[in-house]
Formats: sequence, C-alpha cells, structure tokens
Amino acid sequence: MVIKVFVATSSGSTAIKKKQQEVVGFLEANKIDFQQMDIAGDEDNRKWMRENVPGEKKPQNGIPLPPQIFNEERYCGDFESFFSAKEENIIYSFLGLAPPPGTKETDKSEATEEKSEATEDKSDSKDEKSDATNETEAHAEAKADEGAPEEAQPDQTPPEGQQEGKEEHAATGEEEEEKQGEGEEKAEVEEQEES
Repeated sequence: MVIKVFVATSSGSTAIKKKQQEVVGFLEANKIDFQQMDIAGDEDNRKWMRENVPGEKKPQNGIPLPPQIFNEERYCGDFESFFSAKEENIIYSFLGLAPPPGTKETDKSEATEEKSEATEDKSDSKDEKSDATNETEAHAEAKADEGAPEEAQPDQTPPEGQQEGKEEHAATGEEEEEKQGEGEEKAEVEEQEES
C-alpha cells in the first residue's frame, strides 16, 4: 500500500506550504513510504484528487486544498484530520497501515484488547454474584412467608459509615499504643541516666 500525499509545489500560500511540509516531514521522520503527487504541475493529479475527495470533506467552494492524503485509492483525510490523528497517536490507523511493533498506537490497541477482556470477565462475575443474590433473596422471602424471622446473612458487610468508624477506632488505638510505648522508653532512658 502506498500513501499518496497531494501537494502543490508552487503554492503562493504560506499556510498551505507549512501544512504540506508538516505532513511530508512527519512521514519521512517516521519512515512511512509515500508518494508526493504535485497538483500544480500535473493536471491529471489535480483532477484525480478533486474527484476522489468525498463530498462532505470538500470546502464550500467545492475545490479541496492540499495537502490531501490517500492510501492507494482510499481517502484518508486532509491536514486537519491528519493533525488530529497525530495528536491522538492513531496515525497508522488514520493512514490505513498496521502500526509497527513498539509504537504507542500498538500499545494502545493491545491495552484496549486487554481492557475489553477484563470487562467481559467482570461482567461474568457480576452475573454470578447477581444469581447468588437472587437465590439469597428468594430464600429470605420463603422464610418470611413461613412466618419465621429472617436470618442475618453472615457475608453481609456493615454499612460504609460503620466500617469507616471501626477503621478509624482501630487506627486511633494503634496511635495510642505507639505513644504509650514511646513514653515508657523515655522513662527507662531517664532512669538509666539518673543511676
């Protein structure tokens, strides 16, 4: 697959020249093979580019400005699309190319796959927990229907406020023990100094 970048080598606009240089420079720096297609000196290139840029990507006057980027016959985008893809580190997918190993885009796609697998695993475990909860509720309802008092569930955790209070109390108790231990050490040191 060959990336084609349509440029105007003799453009009078410095903005267009800068955009063209940025695209070409980026592709060269990243060793991405491409062909530079001049629309200023070759009428066939200009005609082909204008005909193959999708209608929604053409400006109001109907004439798309360079640089325009294609992968063979497939339209990739204009400078703004290229710039966005570059900023989001998805340039290879923008160009329709497989990212080389070790690039951020490769790492992103692998992380996305791992994340989706983890999400599937979590949803499976949530379904299992939901089934267990439904069975417990059904059992409790059956007991209530019989008139027997509901049994407390041993695996229930206390409400958040109660749990936090216990943790804070435990932490305070540990701090008091540490202070008491430090006080005893000081008393021992003082006794040794006096004797």
